[in-house]
Amino acid sequence: MGLKKYKATTPSIRYRVDLTNDDITKDSPEKTLLAPLKRTGGRNNHGRITAYHRGGGHKRHYRIIDFKRKKLDIPATVEAIEYDPNRTARIALLHYADGEKRYILAPDGLKLGAKLISGEKAAIKVGNALPLEKIPMGMEIHNIEMVSGKGGQIARSAGSASQLIAKEGDFALVKMPSGEIRKFRLNCYATIGQVSNVEWLNVSLGKAGRSRWIGRRPKVRGVAMNPIDHPMGGGEGKSSGGRHPCSPWGQKSKGLKTRKKRKKSDAMIIKRRNA
Repeated sequence: MGLKKYKATTPSIRYRVDLTNDDITKDSPEKTLLAPLKRTGGRNNHGRITAYHRGGGHKRHYRIIDFKRKKLDIPATVEAIEYDPNRTARIALLHYADGEKRYILAPDGLKLGAKLISGEKAAIKVGNALPLEKIPMGMEIHNIEMVSGKGGQIARSAGSASQLIAKEGDFALVKMPSGEIRKFRLNCYATIGQVSNVEWLNVSLGKAGRSRWIGRRPKVRGVAMNPIDHPMGGGEGKSSGGRHPCSPWGQKSKGLKTRKKRKKSDAMIIKRRNA
């Protein structure tokens, strides 16, 4: 996996940076693992916009991903590494020994034909899933469960990896991609390795049209609006807002803490990411 730049033959291609995609081995998805994906345009069930700057974009199917990895002690073979339009990471198609097919998040370095397995007796090998109790300290892991049996929720985006740093009693201490150190139950499953597509952060779309293809609509600055539309709008000529940056409803947008106090999960956090 590498990066690809272009000669500046047009303005839109001058700053464009793409992935080489040489890790992808199959163009079409497995039809039995597809599901419909209805787009909302950022609107809730009342039709009101709750997530701004969304809409349009190319049609997609959802790929059903196995985040739980609960086919225990059944070996599987990696049949393909595929592109997934719904996430930044690559996905791997597994063919299990009993005939079932499933998608998983592809770890970095996973090769075609590799043999993977989930379970307490699985080898310490990239792509295998084990409970935290059985994983050696210092290992990079991803797709970590927060509740046993619920499926992986932590470290699932491209290039993400957490590190298992200690085990204390019934808990494992894991350093998150953000730098936060958090406790997890030892019976929670995680997958060995770092998530694939590490170079994704270096991609440059190059033109506004590519943003529209992925469903991102234009974003307008508050200071460019009228006073009726935004608290920072209006004024003679170009203004800088005349007040601290805020949302359209007056909530401060820099430094205001919005996390609820006294959450139950506070007891599981050993060191905060912004400490």
